[in-house]
Amino acid sequence: MGTDEVGTVEALREHRVTADPLIAQHGGRIVKTTGDGMLIEFGSVVGAVECALALQRLAAERNAGTPASAPWNGASACISATF
Repeated sequence: MGTDEVGTVEALREHRVTADPLIAQHGGRIVKTTGDGMLIEFGSVVGAVECALALQRLAAERNAGTPASAPWNGASACISATF
């Protein structure tokens, strides 16, 4: 982020434009955002897992051909769940 703050923020915004509908589609509700992270609540374990997989696919698609040194490379996203 330090090398291209504007590019990083723009990449994050673009990602959210496509990620937020996926979250809603799987029954998720964004509880809190923290920069490039977020806490999402799901009423269903199945919805949470399916959404996690969809978000990982989205990150991989968006980052295909993007160098690892790019400002914000969402491919390193970590998804965890508590049941």
